[in-house]
Amino acid sequence: MTEQDINQLLGKLPQLKQEIQKVIVGQEEVLDEVLITLLAGGHGLLEGVPGLAKTLLVRTLANAMDLGFRRIQFTPDLMPTDILGTEVLEEDHATGKRFFKFNEGPIFANIVLADEINRTPPKTQAALLEAMQEYEVTYAGTTYTLPKPFFLLATQNPIEQAGTYPLPEAQLDRFLLYIKIKYPTELEELNILTSTTGTRQEQVYPAISGEEILQLRQLVREVSISEDLLTYVNQLVRTTRPDTTSSEHIKSYVRWGAGPRAGQALILTSKARALLQGRFAVTAADVQTMAYPVLRHRILVNFTAEAERITPDQVVEELLQHIKLPKAILA
Repeated sequence: MTEQDINQLLGKLPQLKQEIQKVIVGQEEVLDEVLITLLAGGHGLLEGVPGLAKTLLVRTLANAMDLGFRRIQFTPDLMPTDILGTEVLEEDHATGKRFFKFNEGPIFANIVLADEINRTPPKTQAALLEAMQEYEVTYAGTTYTLPKPFFLLATQNPIEQAGTYPLPEAQLDRFLLYIKIKYPTELEELNILTSTTGTRQEQVYPAISGEEILQLRQLVREVSISEDLLTYVNQLVRTTRPDTTSSEHIKSYVRWGAGPRAGQALILTSKARALLQGRFAVTAADVQTMAYPVLRHRILVNFTAEAERITPDQVVEELLQHIKLPKAILA
């Protein structure tokens, strides 16, 4: 691509945000993290109490892109075939022969909303693993490729534990970012009340195509990152592990640290954040900002931490204070 093509492509990102913000009031940080997940080619887990527009955010994102969208409402009786699809017996009316035909499930879409993913049993949750990691589905020995781009956003409610199935660590690690949605500010909440209780309905128009998303994903990988920052990322991830850490805080409160996938996620999302802000080089601020949504679901705290109400985010905060930036970056 020429420089003009790249600038034109990057100009689509502010337009995309503007279309989404017609409906979503505030939540700037959450919106950025969702777009970073999309640009980095991963999947996101959205967590927030009811009424914070988790589902509306994903639906609006789909409307702002010229892509296919499907929503799956997860329930305790949902089966893997309800997500992936199933074979049905059909008859050829011309010959009278019967044959099996695979009917694609709702997973075969560009953007998939897995609503309240923690309400379905592990067997059904596991059905998403291959799709999320390999971008394909295997049924009855035949592999079916998912459409590109493929982007899955799952939501979960943190306050209701009865009748839910917490996601196992292996599946949590498949999510690039763990995005927490907080309550809006007083002014934002007032704007929400004003804009949603009248007769005016905002129309969201597609601002970007699937092909352009794929081009942006390739562009993300071309964003430069210095050797010093790569070393810094490596130190951050390795210091989360109790057996190799130099931090007494980690040794006291962490049961399992992050794996190599965390380092990959931290670098890719830092590159995506830089590109989202119109930069072609990663800064230390990118890495430190993305450390929270990248690491909070990859650090398992122990019983001592739970008893003292120490959260993974507090562990990450201590981690960032413990690992000093290289002098070359500070200079």
